[in-house]
Amino acid sequence: MISIKKFINNPAIPAEYRANFMHMYFDIGWFGVLSGSAVNFLNVYATRIGASGFQIGLLGAISAIISLIFAIPAGRWLEKRARGQAVFWASVFYRVGFLCYIPLPWLFGAQGQIWALIVIGLLMGIPLVGLSVGFSALFAESVPAEWRAYVAGVRNIVLSVMFMISSLVSGYLLDRIAFPLNYQIVFLIGFIGAAMSSVHLYFIKPIPGQIQPENPTRAPISPSNGANPRPGWRAAIRADVWKTPFRSTLLVMLVFHVAQYLAIPLFPLYFVRVLHLTDETLGIGTALFYLAVLITSTQLNHLVRRIGHKDVTGWGVVGMALYPGLLAITSQVWQYFAVSLLGGLVWALVGGASTNYIIEKCPENDRPSHLAWYNIILNASVLTGSLLGPVIAQNISLPTALVIFGILRGLAGFAILRWG
Repeated sequence: MISIKKFINNPAIPAEYRANFMHMYFDIGWFGVLSGSAVNFLNVYATRIGASGFQIGLLGAISAIISLIFAIPAGRWLEKRARGQAVFWASVFYRVGFLCYIPLPWLFGAQGQIWALIVIGLLMGIPLVGLSVGFSALFAESVPAEWRAYVAGVRNIVLSVMFMISSLVSGYLLDRIAFPLNYQIVFLIGFIGAAMSSVHLYFIKPIPGQIQPENPTRAPISPSNGANPRPGWRAAIRADVWKTPFRSTLLVMLVFHVAQYLAIPLFPLYFVRVLHLTDETLGIGTALFYLAVLITSTQLNHLVRRIGHKDVTGWGVVGMALYPGLLAITSQVWQYFAVSLLGGLVWALVGGASTNYIIEKCPENDRPSHLAWYNIILNASVLTGSLLGPVIAQNISLPTALVIFGILRGLAGFAILRWG
């Protein structure tokens, strides 16, 4: 039997790293509370009050629109600031948005609530850019390279445990408390988790030896040579990143994320309108998903050491093709539970290895700008997939769309293995 406590409190961890690692674990644990409650049931809530497929897609896409606009400025902003403080304050301004979900049923009717959720998502998207770009850089600076796979695996374990607990509790409450008070309580639980996660982000500090100097090739032009001291637009947007080997990584991850997000907005529609699952059943399904993530994550460090972050990511994405494909032929609750277990198994590989795979591909002295471009392709994929997925499904049926999007995920996984 695996001892989770021993896995987290590994005596081999040097004393100077332990505080950072523990705050990393608490951060993701409280994030698991947020994810298993407010985030997990937000689209389900919108679906139950009558949101269309387009509105569900827009809920996922709206923050992506903001990220596409602000990702490059966020990367440049982060280059000039202490990463820990910047990430903390970005998380605070982003996560206060979850508090705004709670009073919506008292203020608006069904359609008013749906559009209010979309507007809140729009506003939350601005600080989310800094959080998304900054956390990857902070992770690289606060966790030494030799410990990143280990810490990522433990974070997946902690996330899985807390997600399971919060999703089961949320599903139980949703089925036993009158609507809409039940969802308001779940949103409150999510906000508490979000706030506590930010508290622990505050205490994560970069390790001096991990902080790299700025890219020397990007020194400003001296006015003494008669050149314009203000950088041109190409320099401002860092288009030079696309001339580096990182371009291949960006392209294969673009293919993956488009395939990933084409399917995501279809899941709540399929759960509610085809399978007619209750909130408690959905809570059990997500708990099983993260139980599989938990079990797989305990072996992630060993697997990464054998084949590397890139191959773990690639094979995980290939496995992710099975989830939408099998879901399309699911008609019984037990089948939904089985598909959830399989989905968690392969997602543990992608979720645990992909961040480190991206970090490995970034130059150590120029991470924020490279990560900003990754954030751009991620959010372009969220935008494209979230809006196109429901439109395609409306024209060819939900099950057919799920099968097609599953095949695209598989092809993306092989692209990562071949060209990533």
